[in-house]
Amino acid sequence: MKQIEKIAQGANYAAINVGRISEIIEHELPMGPDFTIQGKVFGGQAVGAAASEFSFQTLVPGQDSGFLHTHKTHEELYFILRGEGQYQVDGEIFPVSEGSVIRVSPNGKRALKNTGNENLTMLCIQYKATPFTEADSPMTDGNILQEPLNW
Repeated sequence: MKQIEKIAQGANYAAINVGRISEIIEHELPMGPDFTIQGKVFGGQAVGAAASEFSFQTLVPGQDSGFLHTHKTHEELYFILRGEGQYQVDGEIFPVSEGSVIRVSPNGKRALKNTGNENLTMLCIQYKATPFTEADSPMTDGNILQEPLNW
């Protein structure tokens, strides 16, 4: 079973490596005493994320996510990194492939299926579904520092 590798950590950061995208399938996520999801890894806790979670998952050809699910408070963004498949939200099914991005609100009933001939790998980011205010805009929240880069 593949493990997350800690790369570096400091007061204001943490860095991990989950392995090559082609190796995501080697991770195992225990969901209970008799249920494990092959090819899925969560990383938010490993980097100490305060208000989000992320996971990578690889589905082999013909595999689906195994169940429909919703969330209580989390919205999700799914990024299809490799492969092709179908995504289902609230009974609507549509094609997805490398480069597809899907946003699903907490109440959306969702699932993913690999319909291709190669592995499908996705990145999912979960975060609280609360609206950004003007102060949260990347254009007003970021600070460009007048300090040299030290490469």
